[in-house]
Amino acid sequence: MKSVKKYMKYGIMGVVAVALSAILFPSRTKEAESPFPRSYEEIVQSGVLRAVTEYNSISFHVQEDTLGGLHYELLHAFAQKKGLKVEITPEMSIEKRVQGIQDGTYDILANNVMINSERKDSLLFTHPILLSRQILVQRKPQEKNDSTYIKSLLELAHKTVHVVKGSPSILRIQHLSNEIGDTIYIQEVERYGQEQLLAMVANNDIDYAICDENIALTSAHHLPLLDIETAISFTQFYSWGVNKDNTTLLDSLNTWLEDYKQTASFQELIKKYTLN
Repeated sequence: MKSVKKYMKYGIMGVVAVALSAILFPSRTKEAESPFPRSYEEIVQSGVLRAVTEYNSISFHVQEDTLGGLHYELLHAFAQKKGLKVEITPEMSIEKRVQGIQDGTYDILANNVMINSERKDSLLFTHPILLSRQILVQRKPQEKNDSTYIKSLLELAHKTVHVVKGSPSILRIQHLSNEIGDTIYIQEVERYGQEQLLAMVANNDIDYAICDENIALTSAHHLPLLDIETAISFTQFYSWGVNKDNTTLLDSLNTWLEDYKQTASFQELIKKYTLN
């Protein structure tokens, strides 16, 4: 029963995004309900930019009665510059976010999207917005010879790591398994995001998870039992994604990013939402 209650708690955290979408954007247009990829010219003509993101402490969240998040604020800065309104839909599923860009439900995938060869087959990427890396999340050792504590990546052999379903970190774990010459078991979690996985490790429901370092650093303040010191990847570029055919939107975003990243406003946002 105790375990069930914990998972009910995580479930509540996971469905927040769905509830937010219905509350924040109750009057979605018929155009949004009948999706097709839109050109940048069609977006400008409609006056509305449709974005999808993940609900977490960095991308998009509600704090008390205020909306915030790095990508939330960046989207509004871009939209304001272009004279557009923004519809932001929080979606916890990586696969659904990517599918929504491909079928035209959304115009921009605006969260920390890791650039890799697999994603390049399905999306066009903007210039990099952030740098981050994938890290192992585990509990700090509770005793001197804690058998669950990983001191070296070699010790991940025959261990099970949990990741969000469809995460690009899966490919990195597979490569790491080859590098250490042994099997690392991967458990994909469909219902929860990275912050929920962090909470599950802290609450002793799972032993290991792989998460984005920026998200882990932000959450670690509230979960002091976590150890997030072990990186499993090099530092990588994180960008926004758009439909493969939408080169005009990509060009517009890149031109804006080149200028905006040089401003004090951009640097203040990075300091506000990341700890690196």
